[in-house]
Amino acid sequence: MADLKMPELNSVIIAGNLTKDPVFRETTNKTPVVNFHIAANRRYKDSQNQWQEDVCYVGVVAWNKLAESCKDRLKKGSAVLVDGELQSRTFKTEDGRNRTIVEIKAKRIQFLNKINKSAESTTETETDVAIDEEIVEEKENTDFTDNSFDKFLSDEESDLLSGDN
Repeated sequence: MADLKMPELNSVIIAGNLTKDPVFRETTNKTPVVNFHIAANRRYKDSQNQWQEDVCYVGVVAWNKLAESCKDRLKKGSAVLVDGELQSRTFKTEDGRNRTIVEIKAKRIQFLNKINKSAESTTETETDVAIDEEIVEEKENTDFTDNSFDKFLSDEESDLLSGDN
């Protein structure tokens, strides 16, 4: 059994909404970075068959072009899908204690809200914009008419979430 090796896998995909406006800054060597937190909701039935909701708050960090792409597109309440990896970092608090946090280092961020393409046009919208760490892709003329996650659910999942059982 000593010959078996555990695979090295660190991958996270999560969807949620920003809990507050993101924080943008540059490092001392001018590298752009953005930090934000998302709330990912989960609905489930408890032991009394009643619907309950649980919220998971997760920190996200994005660097370089990905951070720059987030700058004008994200604000409190924005819906995003984040693909990345977990990372931990340790820092000293103001009172001198060490603190360690675990956050997602984003490799790809999918913007799920509608945004105006131009200030003059309110009818032209862009949805489902994918922002990648290396490539910025924009999908135009999509069929999506709303900004919810419901469009990703099967009919069975939709019925389950709506409580129409």
